Amino acid sequence: MLFELVVVAVFVALAFDFMNGFHDSANAISTVVATRVLTPGQAVLMAAVGNLIGPLFFTTAIAATIGKGIIDTKAIQAFLPQETFVVMIIAALLGAIFWDLVTWYFGIPVSSSHALIGGLIGAALVAVGPKFLLAPGITNVLIFMVVSPSLGFILAYLFGLLVMRLVRHYTPEKVNPIFRKLQLGSAFFYSLTHGTNDAQKTMGIITILLVAGGFLSSFDVPLWVIFAAHISISLGTLFGGWRIVRTMAHKITHLKPYQGFCAETAGGLVLANMAGLGIPVSTTHAISGSIMGVGATQGLRSVRWGVSRGIIGAWIITIPVSATVAGLAYLVLHFFIA
Repeated sequence: MLFELVVVAVFVALAFDFMNGFHDSANAISTVVATRVLTPGQAVLMAAVGNLIGPLFFTTAIAATIGKGIIDTKAIQAFLPQETFVVMIIAALLGAIFWDLVTWYFGIPVSSSHALIGGLIGAALVAVGPKFLLAPGITNVLIFMVVSPSLGFILAYLFGLLVMRLVRHYTPEKVNPIFRKLQLGSAFFYSLTHGTNDAQKTMGIITILLVAGGFLSSFDVPLWVIFAAHISISLGTLFGGWRIVRTMAHKITHLKPYQGFCAETAGGLVLANMAGLGIPVSTTHAISGSIMGVGATQGLRSVRWGVSRGIIGAWIITIPVSATVAGLAYLVLHFFIA
């Protein structure tokens, strides 16, 4: 029974990873689509490749944070029967998948990462109560929910002002072709950091499951898990969540090629540094903040703040909603399975 449950849970984790790529493809491609540097098809192919090769450049520190830093998985495994623990993880994943599907349908760019964290919190609360939640890890997530888009906003705003000053004596006809080429590099860089941040969350979940099932003796992410997670998120990206792409590319602000370059570079730098520190931040938050920041260089009225407020509101309710759904999913699954 345990073996079968672990296999099912691994497939659900990879399904979440696929949905993550599908839902969050807008993060990596919205700017190059908005500036018409690449066609949508070319953009998703580039983003899929970037997501796939991300593990060659970064550590698995975020996977460890998700696996051990949000809930005390080791203590919960000692407290619960193994089958019940696996059911709890499946419920957490289902809570995250549910919120991704709802927000994709309405074209709202929210964080799949925070949906997963909310799922873990909600499933654990119902299964074992609050004593196994790790306050420092959850606090870091909440802090960086504000920090990552703020950093993206500030960096993109400063990059935008710097570029505007450097090219102020040149016409758009001379500047745009240069930044169209530069944007290919910045978009690919962002895709690398997007993949390594978001795929690592699934790596952490699968490694937890392998430890719980007795397939691993310690929390060390196997190589096959790294590549399975990146292949899944790449395939999801390849299909592209076009509803969210439209929101990110056209509804927040009107982007020029140099602004797309600045937004992607700023967002990628935020994600690369957070990956190095092992802090699971939202790729959605980072690029959304960057797009708002670079838009603000043209004046505050250049950003559609009404749309932005709606997006931020969805960010705020992501963890509570996914936690609630995960808790309900655990009750149902536990009744029928564990």
